[in-house]
Amino acid sequence: MKLKNLIIVAIRSLTKNKMRSFLTMLGIIIGVASVIAMIAIGQGSKQSIQSQISTLGTNILMIWPQASSTGGVRMEAGSSQKMTIEDINIIVDRCPSVKNITPQVRTSGQLVFGNLNWRTSVYGVYPNYFEIRNLKVESGSVFTMNDERSASKVCIIGRTVVTNLFGENADPIGSYIRINKIPFQVIGVIESKGQNSFGQDQDDMVIAPFSTVQKRMLAITYIQSMLASAKTEALIPVASQEITEVLKAKHNLGPSEDPDFTIRTQTDIAQMATSTSAIMTILLAVIASISLLVGGIGIMNIMLVSVTERTREIGIRMSVGARGQDVLMQFLIEALMISLLGGIIGILLGLVVSQVIASVLNWPVAVTMQSILMSFIFSSAIGIFFGWYPARKAARLNPIDALRYE
Repeated sequence: MKLKNLIIVAIRSLTKNKMRSFLTMLGIIIGVASVIAMIAIGQGSKQSIQSQISTLGTNILMIWPQASSTGGVRMEAGSSQKMTIEDINIIVDRCPSVKNITPQVRTSGQLVFGNLNWRTSVYGVYPNYFEIRNLKVESGSVFTMNDERSASKVCIIGRTVVTNLFGENADPIGSYIRINKIPFQVIGVIESKGQNSFGQDQDDMVIAPFSTVQKRMLAITYIQSMLASAKTEALIPVASQEITEVLKAKHNLGPSEDPDFTIRTQTDIAQMATSTSAIMTILLAVIASISLLVGGIGIMNIMLVSVTERTREIGIRMSVGARGQDVLMQFLIEALMISLLGGIIGILLGLVVSQVIASVLNWPVAVTMQSILMSFIFSSAIGIFFGWYPARKAARLNPIDALRYE
């Protein structure tokens, strides 16, 4: 029989029992829709994390001293006092792949303006911190290296701080606030960035000259950490290697000795952050695929019933010249049509469900062409795999026995 005739026969057979055919498709429909929706959620989460990490800055390298220990008790990372401004200067002089670098110190502070107060984090950095972190000042200006050298009591504040100390639409430029009883003049407001992928408010901060925070607020002589940027993304590994070699030599450490500091790159952070998301995406897709297997079992079951019901019909076809191959193709096409039609409906349902999730739950969702193609191919494969046994059983029927079947 021609393929066209086989398809027509298959369509007629399926339309005779519309409800049974639909219920058979339902497992495939739900499975495909689930796979697309789950992968869309996973991909959306991954893209959101990558986008949030990109807001940290461009080509970033973070350097922390190794945790110190006191009385056998290991302290938190960054508690070592081995990093100083000399480390910054030697990196600037001897690391050609490093574009910018700034020391960092951090403390928490109680901010007071009039009768209002707010507690937040205070960062002490160089002016190039804004270029490294890709931060923009929406009003006012950035402090200068002259402010840094003179330990000027000036600061730049985030939008959350503005809202809580001055009001929603207030202009704080030129105003004085007290941070831990020390007066600071507000010279700029950072452009809003919102929350990062870890739920941290990136607008809830105060940035001041490094020496001001280090000497006036913390009264320390060492650096808590360093933040650097490579000249290009391709040079990040090179910059990391250069910094490692320079700092080990500066700290009198041999080539075989472990460094007394830790370097993390933007790539490392992205890989760590997205690895969990990737595992969850795979897990969700595997769970959703189980319903596809259940749908395939349903196809096999209904096709076996169909073979039993149409045994006499098969015998008649064989007696008038139909070959076993023709019968096999007939039932295989029926199974394939059930899975393909279920797959198409499932894809459309998956797209709708993904949009509903995005609009109702405000979750990041990203439907990819790969997930659609994978679902379509998988549903087709299930139709062929689970339809093969019933089709082969029909093709191997003895025509005489089939004609005698009641």
